[in-house]
Amino acid sequence: MGDVFEAIPERLRAFIEAQHVFFVATAPSGSDGRVNLSPKGLDTVRVLDERSVAYLDFVGSGVETIAHLRENGRIVLMFCAFGGPPNIVRLHGRGEAIEPSDARFAALVAKFPPAAGTRAVILVHVERASDSCGYGVPLYEYQGERAQLGAWADKKGSEGLAQYQKDKNAASIDGLPGLRWLGKTDP
Repeated sequence: MGDVFEAIPERLRAFIEAQHVFFVATAPSGSDGRVNLSPKGLDTVRVLDERSVAYLDFVGSGVETIAHLRENGRIVLMFCAFGGPPNIVRLHGRGEAIEPSDARFAALVAKFPPAAGTRAVILVHVERASDSCGYGVPLYEYQGERAQLGAWADKKGSEGLAQYQKDKNAASIDGLPGLRWLGKTDP
């Protein structure tokens, strides 16, 4: 293994779509900002075509990925086999946060099951796809999805979620602008 591709081949697409968890990494420009790495799950990723992937982004206590994408667009998604044959797939590219006010949002979010707390769809334009052995990744047994995120969002309601985003998602931990609808301008 250890192949590099300019686009997502069918065998990698099948692998990506079979995973229950993946990881997203972004970083601000410059040398003094903080790198962000986030786990994702809950049936939230879709391979749109051989060069495009989208995933649901939920309301959370931070807004690092969105802030970094607004600043420089760099993103990598990593998928690991925790069961079956070992494999790691990385998708490097340029991403953008498609917020509900964007004309593309409705068509993209329709590709996923309805999910409470969705704040954006992250669209990744894949520039490089690669796989590697994954021999060092341990085996784990998938037990199911957690229900807490949806329950938390339902309990907050739309007004509570909006206030939470105003309080927590206006800027990244490094002060970069977060959600566009909150009005902080790009640096």
